[in-house]
Amino acid sequence: MKILGIDPGLRTTGFGLIHKQSGKLTYIASGTIKTTDGSLPDRLKTILSGVSEIIRTYQPDCAAIEKVFVNVNPQSTLLLGQARGAAICALVAADLAVAEYTALQVKQGVVGHGRAKKEQVQDMVQRLLSLSGTPGSDAADALGVAICHAHSGEALASLGALAPGLAKKGLRVRGGRLVG
Repeated sequence: MKILGIDPGLRTTGFGLIHKQSGKLTYIASGTIKTTDGSLPDRLKTILSGVSEIIRTYQPDCAAIEKVFVNVNPQSTLLLGQARGAAICALVAADLAVAEYTALQVKQGVVGHGRAKKEQVQDMVQRLLSLSGTPGSDAADALGVAICHAHSGEALASLGALAPGLAKKGLRVRGGRLVG
């Protein structure tokens, strides 16, 4: 399965593609889509067409994108949300299933703790994918999103496989706890 990870940004949107087979992750490609200082519609168009081109080139099976966090400046949050929306439009227009993860979930999934620094994410992405060099921060974040999805998908599939057996025993999960 090919997984496309997206780290949205209005100036720079990172992308990363990995292949997951039999639990092993391998690197396919990564990079950035950079926008100019033009109008907002032109920048959003650049993101939309850039993500669409990546999809045409690499034919991913699914995609994952980082969720927007609310920061101190509401205007920046709105602009980031619009960049994210442009990327999501390209993904859904290509009929890709899209998963969403917070930065905390990505850091937890890649480094093991949610307060990891950008450099730690870059280092772990390099190690997990056996890269010869350290990827740029935006590309590393996008690869981290893809890795997070690869790991989360395994966990969800495992839980899904357990659910019928638990239901037969009259058990279910509520609020993260097993209840009878």
